[in-house]
Amino acid sequence: MGIARSSLDAFIELARDKEPRASKRLVRDSALIQFQVAEAEARLGAARVFLHDALERIWADVSRSGRPLSLAQRVQIRLASTYGIHQAKRVVDTVHHAAGSRAVFTSSAFERRFRDIHTVTQQLQGRQAHFETVGRYLLGLEPDPTFL
Repeated sequence: MGIARSSLDAFIELARDKEPRASKRLVRDSALIQFQVAEAEARLGAARVFLHDALERIWADVSRSGRPLSLAQRVQIRLASTYGIHQAKRVVDTVHHAAGSRAVFTSSAFERRFRDIHTVTQQLQGRQAHFETVGRYLLGLEPDPTFL
């Protein structure tokens, strides 16, 4: 989520000064950009709160009980972390596209972060198959233990 946060911050800074080619107004003056920035902020904030809430509740329970993580707790951690990764990716994708041609150069604030977040989604923790595993558990089926 840090990758998404820094990418969104860089875009906000860019949008304040960038005047697109063949346009007489700044990027920040676009209603679509305003909507996308607000939605990205909400997406990132919601994912962060979901993850932190799950971890705080589980940590408190495990600390108090002294028991190892339960299956339900492992499922909750997997869901919150995978969800956070994919919401972060959506934020980065949104601002990468909105930044236009400035985003494609290796010297830009966006190109590296774009590659980084897409790399994270390819790692074990970011696999979308985790949503299937969590869904199986929530529906009362045995989850794939290799993903927990």
